[in-house]
Amino acid sequence: MMNWRSLMSSARIGDNKENKSSNPLRSDFEIDYDRIIFSAPFRNLQDKTQVFPLPDQDFVHTRLTHSLEVSSVGKSLGKNVGASIIENNDELSFLTPYDFGAVVGAAALAHDVGNPPFGHSGEQAISDYFLHNSKAKKIKDLLTTEEWNDLVRFEGNAQGFRLLTKNQKQGLRLTFATLAAFTKYPCSSTLPNRDKSRKSQKKYGYFKAEESVFSEVAQQLGLVQFDKSENVYARHPLAFLVEAADDICYSIIDLEDGFGLGLVTFEEAREFLAEILGDRYYPEKLENIASDKEKIGVLRAVAINTLIHQTSDVFMAHEEEILKGAFDKALTDLIPAAGTLERLSSFSVKRIYQSRQVLEKEAAGFEVIDGLLESFIEAVFCKFYDEKNYSGRHKSIYRLLPSEIQFKLDWAKSPYESVLEITDYISGMTDSSAVKQFRIMKGISLA
Repeated sequence: MMNWRSLMSSARIGDNKENKSSNPLRSDFEIDYDRIIFSAPFRNLQDKTQVFPLPDQDFVHTRLTHSLEVSSVGKSLGKNVGASIIENNDELSFLTPYDFGAVVGAAALAHDVGNPPFGHSGEQAISDYFLHNSKAKKIKDLLTTEEWNDLVRFEGNAQGFRLLTKNQKQGLRLTFATLAAFTKYPCSSTLPNRDKSRKSQKKYGYFKAEESVFSEVAQQLGLVQFDKSENVYARHPLAFLVEAADDICYSIIDLEDGFGLGLVTFEEAREFLAEILGDRYYPEKLENIASDKEKIGVLRAVAINTLIHQTSDVFMAHEEEILKGAFDKALTDLIPAAGTLERLSSFSVKRIYQSRQVLEKEAAGFEVIDGLLESFIEAVFCKFYDEKNYSGRHKSIYRLLPSEIQFKLDWAKSPYESVLEITDYISGMTDSSAVKQFRIMKGISLA
């Protein structure tokens, strides 16, 4: 059974001792938050698709604004449950509710840093390149089964863990607690017998390259281990809150964005939000608000607050099961508003996520990412692993890579590491930089 004293460890990779911040007003977990918000992967989220790719309306969310909102909700969830946990555990007097809020807030802030350009279709585009592009097939023979599986099932969550744990001497060096709370899927891509009833095994949380890093995190915190041979663990309890914060935000905010774009009517948006509020919905109060946009904004704010309290209550009701590793469901599937959220999800798929403007940009994203991967990976593999076919074209393309990527490729120890450096580079691109690079390389635009 897991215990909160170990789970809230402020130790960092490379320094397994508990740290004490030199500033008593700034905890190690708050330092994590600050390090993430000033990092390049987080900054790049300002020009990455949330739902509506390359939005030209100022009220549509990007990955950056979405992540800030998820972090805000996550902090509230963490503080709510933290206050109850501390009240019930005398031995946790060294912690405060703000520590729990800071861990969840930091992990939630980083939850999308591994997502490539063009939203979730970007993940599929990377996987599709390795699965279906004939030029990628020759790479397969140079990789192990585990390494190949990481590529054909490319996962933004694993890419995020990689970014947060790379270059530990000069990198972010986050606490073990924040890294574990970030990891919603504490297993590898090659887990042979996934338990489909467990939400934490729906996807995977780390690449083969970072397997030993995650094992260190899990062992330091005392996460429940299900299968030692496969390194399969239970989630850090606070990962459930990070997931819930994301679920709450995209459910409600995507509805608001859909209304702003004219894909959802005012009446439809109001009905969903009113249903979440239940007895807290007072239609007469809306009469004093001038615009429909402001009315939806007010309802959205109260709905999110309602969902935060419902989710906190569910977490505490299942705390013992969570600490045993026996609980493995989405918290938002068990709250009073779960039925409404499920209907809202189905509605959003039809009216928002499958709208023509979304599908058109996703289709363009597949072309852009496939084109970039094909050009850069072919150039890299000819340079390092098939020199006789390293042409002038390959040399020109290789020189387009940033100097820091070229430096890392010079030190790559295997074809697998070389591929990961290229997927690091392309998944780290913003939507506009990916489009610009693709247009230049294909001769579409030289401006």
